[in-house]
Amino acid sequence: MVLKTPEPGEIIRYAYLWWNEARRGRTEGLKDRPCAVVLTRITSDGARWIYVLPVTHSPPQSPEAGVEIPLATKRRLGLDAEKSWVITTELNRFCWPGPDIRPLTTGEYSYGYLPGKLLRTVLDQVAAHAKRSALATVNREPTD
Repeated sequence: MVLKTPEPGEIIRYAYLWWNEARRGRTEGLKDRPCAVVLTRITSDGARWIYVLPVTHSPPQSPEAGVEIPLATKRRLGLDAEKSWVITTELNRFCWPGPDIRPLTTGEYSYGYLPGKLLRTVLDQVAAHAKRSALATVNREPTD
């Protein structure tokens, strides 16, 4: 099955590799989790690079480090009722579709989309971190 390239604001299931885990030498994420797509890039050779932020139940270290997902949005996406945040201080970059995409019970890989206003808040935080060089990036290079 050919998967369509996800779009910014889409929430996909992905084996996210935290920056601190990658720094310690891990190459695989420990847990499959919802992740927010924030950017897609197509290179001159046709490769599709996707940039995702993790969604977690753990509150961010500061209000500027994450955006809480409203319960109504979580319900619409089919996520649990626990509080969750999109963490905006780190991201994974990978070539689509990649081995770390995980299907939902429906067989799809996408939960749906964040509302536009919430996505804008997430993107604004990411841009602010990037401007201050405070955005940690884990490059998940394809393995041969």
